[in-house]
Amino acid sequence: MRADAVAQDAPLVSVLLPVWNAAATLLACLRSLQRQRERRWECVLVDDGSCDASLAVARRVAAREPRLKVLATPHRGLVAALQTGLNHCRGRFVARMDADDLMHRERLALQSQWLLSHPELAAVGCHVRLFPRRFLRAGRRAYERWLNSIDSPQRVRQEAFVECPVAHPTLMVRREILLAFGYRDCGWPEDYDLLLRLLTSGLHVGMVPRRLLLWRDTPQRLSRTSPTYALSRFTACKAAFLAASFLAGRDTYILWGFGETGKALHRALRAHGKRPAYIVELHPRRLGKTIHGAAVIPPDALPRVARLPLVVSVAGAAARTEIRQALAQMGFVETRDFVCAA
Repeated sequence: MRADAVAQDAPLVSVLLPVWNAAATLLACLRSLQRQRERRWECVLVDDGSCDASLAVARRVAAREPRLKVLATPHRGLVAALQTGLNHCRGRFVARMDADDLMHRERLALQSQWLLSHPELAAVGCHVRLFPRRFLRAGRRAYERWLNSIDSPQRVRQEAFVECPVAHPTLMVRREILLAFGYRDCGWPEDYDLLLRLLTSGLHVGMVPRRLLLWRDTPQRLSRTSPTYALSRFTACKAAFLAASFLAGRDTYILWGFGETGKALHRALRAHGKRPAYIVELHPRRLGKTIHGAAVIPPDALPRVARLPLVVSVAGAAARTEIRQALAQMGFVETRDFVCAA
């Protein structure tokens, strides 16, 4: 089927693609889109005031590809570009994409089919492969493994306060839902903010357990260079949503872990008026003492204290697995009685 014939019909998927100074990678990104097995797509490309050749590249491709819509705006930042593009999307589903990433040719087909066959889902992500591989250190490879271990709506929800469990360039959302929620600038990552708003509103986000996106990881990525994506801003985001959801209506909670991760979350939650009544620790020198007015107790004391919301703030995935198993044996139910928040 010719591309111009496909473009005459309403698209199944709108690909929302913000661009800023991405001339070196944009053409390959668009070619990966044009190779999609699912042909019923449009791409809303928003050039956010690029000062390189990005806009020229986009317009050159659009001259031959009627499904590509190019919008040129002054430089106002990522959130403004996303919201501008979203308002022009016509598809039943909106798929995010970044200008330096590449799609597997099955991505749009598999994700749209997943949403069509799972009406209970508001959105769906997919697994990723980070590249170039030669730049990846052990920490990033572990992060990739963690992302690709998430394979169900339940796992998305369980991991939501550990880190953003869906790589945002993989997200496909029902258009009416994304229009209702929109993107906003709160001084923390806009993608994490959107996901937590979806989940804490009671909506479900699924996962196609296949690697359908090549996710470029270089020191120049916005997530590496912008203060909006600093670790402290992720922590602030988690604390705000924890305070408004899992800890809503409670001034006190139980905090498991008081290492650097736990301390940072403790500080962020105090800004929302939340303080721990107990701190669960394994360190023998801390047991029996108090930290900021909270009694330090061992894990086996949990069944004997007041049943308060429990926040597990431990950085290591292996340690969290052990803690989850221990809590399950005590009768604690994840997302109801406790959450993990690294």
